[in-house]
Amino acid sequence: MTILRTPEERFANLPGFGQQPRYLNDLHGYAGLRMHYVDEGPRDAKVFLCLHGEPTWSFLYRRMIPVFTGAGFRVVAPDLFGFGRSDKPANGAAYTFDFHRGALRALIDELDLRNITLVCQDWGGLLGLTLPMEMPRRFTRLLVMNTTLGTGDAPLPAGFLGWRKWAAEHPDMEVGKLLGRACPHLTAEERAAYDAPFPDERYKAGVRRFPQLVPDRPDAPGAEISRAARNWWSRQWKGTSFMAIGMQDPVLGAPVMNELRKCIRGCPAPLEIAEAGHFTPEWGERIAANALAHFLGY
Repeated sequence: MTILRTPEERFANLPGFGQQPRYLNDLHGYAGLRMHYVDEGPRDAKVFLCLHGEPTWSFLYRRMIPVFTGAGFRVVAPDLFGFGRSDKPANGAAYTFDFHRGALRALIDELDLRNITLVCQDWGGLLGLTLPMEMPRRFTRLLVMNTTLGTGDAPLPAGFLGWRKWAAEHPDMEVGKLLGRACPHLTAEERAAYDAPFPDERYKAGVRRFPQLVPDRPDAPGAEISRAARNWWSRQWKGTSFMAIGMQDPVLGAPVMNELRKCIRGCPAPLEIAEAGHFTPEWGERIAANALAHFLGY
């Protein structure tokens, strides 16, 4: 397997994201691959596990991390393989639902994370929402934004099918421009930070694969475990939940999120961010503050 590693100098002077990079080498089942993660705040504090999606990386959470650590919590924000500072297999076939999901589970085990608040958006939810049912004693709270479960038993939204088609037709996905269109408030430096992991098209195999991996039929990889997760969240989840919706999202916006809310036991009415699009954490200060107020009762 050819493994690509983004040169470190491409991550110099990231705006608003000066956290020290940390790495895990040879996670169980992932020999030869290096995973990057952010780990801020007291080691013995309750953990906010922030999982990014497509085509972003842990930089997505730079507006939320200081809110959580400022309240005394620990934040762990990994980069999925193929994204951010993590290693990038060059062959797109390496990236599967189980490949990504297993890496997140291995990370949680390796760091022995406990008292976890799962913070997820996009693929961070498609993957992350399937984890707590297998390690329920580790998870106590949920902060969920513009995502879904890939159960394969309902038609995919037209907006997503359009996105999948566009992604297939644009293999050299210009990530910074894409984020800039979805988040008009981003500066040129912030858009460049989203481009930083990808020196050229060879580094984007993982980015190209994700749209094709969303389960679109009952027997698709990941669909069965996603249906089991849906049942677990609706019947067995005992933690506290908070949902925020970027209302401008044409793919995973209010209709999809309100259906997901029905599947999360005890989930209260969502916080609706009228101006926010798909990449909800880019409006994250308000979301993080409101989530903490809900979780802590103030």
